[in-house]
Amino acid sequence: MTSTDIQTLASGELLHTRDARGVHWLTLNDPTSFNTLGESMLAALQAALDRVARDEDARAVVLGAHGKAFCAGHNLKEMRARPELAYYQKLFAQCTRMMMAIRHLPVPVIARVQGVATAAGCQLVAQCDLAVSVDTARFGVNGIDVGLFCATPSVPLSRNMQPKQAMEMLLTGGFIDAAEAQRRGLVNRVVAADALDAQVQQLVDAIVAKPRVAVQMGKQLFYQQAEMGIEAAYQLAGQTMACNMVHEVAQEGVQAFIDKRNPSWRL
Repeated sequence: MTSTDIQTLASGELLHTRDARGVHWLTLNDPTSFNTLGESMLAALQAALDRVARDEDARAVVLGAHGKAFCAGHNLKEMRARPELAYYQKLFAQCTRMMMAIRHLPVPVIARVQGVATAAGCQLVAQCDLAVSVDTARFGVNGIDVGLFCATPSVPLSRNMQPKQAMEMLLTGGFIDAAEAQRRGLVNRVVAADALDAQVQQLVDAIVAKPRVAVQMGKQLFYQQAEMGIEAAYQLAGQTMACNMVHEVAQEGVQAFIDKRNPSWRL
């Protein structure tokens, strides 16, 4: 899969490009709706993530947005037009599938947050493996303001920050700024707007410089062990490390360390 192949798949709502190193750039491109996760946007994101999953040379994904908002959550006008339980169940199942596709990708996903992230938009940030935010961004799970507890956003949010911190946001609808989001563990780095792309690129460069197979093993293990008891987690981690160690990338990396030279990896 080449950069040209991906560029031809870009659509109005979602732009998808791929560079020569295998870094995929997904950009929410519906600023007039504040990049809400309507049915069509969810479908576009799912299709893009599925393409990344099929790209054997993929190395990372950067998920960003155009406009004032990163993502304002679900499209409430679209939801209000279909007041049916079956429709809502289908919609939230569609959103969950997309969020879990981020988790299941063998490469890291970095949120590039240039604006406000609310409700399912905050969920999207929390679901990504890493996040870099501008210092003016704000984060909230404010569905409660319209009588809708942000249940699905609570899942990754409560796995990013302490329970009482997450619960306060969920119960009050209150927003936190980017600095507080970093303190709570929702984002990794907070920078001025003119430094956002450089900070994202710094993370991308660091990831791409590492062997893909080790990163893939590590991402899968990281999330699996977090859902286990400590004994099972150690058993899985030990098995993962053993499999990683016998792989040629670790053998070469360790030998390079012993030889005091840079490893010669086929990344």
